[in-house]
Amino acid sequence: MSSSTPPSSHSNEHGASKEFIVLMAFIISLVALSIDAMLPALPDIGRDLGVNEPNRNQLIVSILMLGMAVGQMIYGPLSDSIGRKPAIHLGYGLFIIGSLLSIFATDFNIMLLGRLLQGVGVSGPRIVAVALIRDRFEGRMMAQVLSYVMSVFIIVPAMAPAVGQAILLFTEWQGIFVLLLLMAIAALVWLQLRQPETLTPERRKPFSLRNILRAIREVCYTPVALGFTLVTGIVQGAFLAYLNTAQQLFQVEYGLGEHFPAVFAALALAIGLASVANARLVVRFGMQKIATYALMAVSVISLICFVVSAMMGGLPPLSVLMGFLLPLLFCVGLLFGNLNALAMGPLGHIAGVGAAVVGCLSTLVSVPIGIVIGQAFNGTVLPLIGGFALLGVLALIVVLIIRSKLGEIH
Repeated sequence: MSSSTPPSSHSNEHGASKEFIVLMAFIISLVALSIDAMLPALPDIGRDLGVNEPNRNQLIVSILMLGMAVGQMIYGPLSDSIGRKPAIHLGYGLFIIGSLLSIFATDFNIMLLGRLLQGVGVSGPRIVAVALIRDRFEGRMMAQVLSYVMSVFIIVPAMAPAVGQAILLFTEWQGIFVLLLLMAIAALVWLQLRQPETLTPERRKPFSLRNILRAIREVCYTPVALGFTLVTGIVQGAFLAYLNTAQQLFQVEYGLGEHFPAVFAALALAIGLASVANARLVVRFGMQKIATYALMAVSVISLICFVVSAMMGGLPPLSVLMGFLLPLLFCVGLLFGNLNALAMGPLGHIAGVGAAVVGCLSTLVSVPIGIVIGQAFNGTVLPLIGGFALLGVLALIVVLIIRSKLGEIH
């Protein structure tokens, strides 16, 4: 791919080069690594930065998500205005600053500031990479390229804790941030040298805060969009609580130690397999039906697991817990894509900025939920599983209200 011959918009006729697909996957994979590679290092980071309460270490994950919520509202419209590559450059610049702050942090608050900047920064390449793909391809070719790229999300979250654990075998936790820093620099250089700009000057739009505010207003005043954005946030909140507490639960309470990444990988693959299965199921059953039944399953599985766990003192045998968590997280995997698509359904005329608003608002709902449940961790599975049960029922109620008021949405 030569930088002297930029592809025209929607260049389906030549297909996607392997280099392009790998570059886009590399860019997007930094999101999952930034979240999950940290998990084995949370107690070490907290110890070195003077954190006395282990639950506070969870903020290293939650604050990154908060930064991503803020960032994704900005980068879509910004990339429409200044071009895809400059927007990605800006995101990586912030991510690199955040990584350096985290590497050299001697205070927990500085670490959290670094993670916030990492979140704001990494959301740029993540959002704009999808727009860049959309610039180059359309129709089935775009769907094919996106499926190749997004398949990374099945593999990387499963591998990320193992990567973090491997680094800890040879060096301190700062090594994980060094890896993230080097990956960001490599992606930045690779993008600059090998990927042409895909948004030509005549197709750019002025950056407009008014358009963002108008999109926020439209989402808030469109019942389907607002309802499913809220449900997305509720489900993401339960999942964030799982991410927040996974290290303490498996590595400490179940004593898995260095074997924690293997259990995390199995659970991550359950989510990934659900995404693959959903591609076929959604054609047959429709998004809302799948979402409704998946939420029913989440609620029932969580309630049964809560009762069983409570009867076993809050820490059932690991095999019993995995027997509940694998199907539970499979159902969560079915929800992610369908709920987002349902929220976006009425927003086709403002798809770009609409996606940014839905993503931002749902994350702003999920982060406080994830923090509250995570901070309630007490050495048992009860706060986490109870949170899944309560949130599953709440999300199901919202979906059933939408369905009763507006009918079936396909």
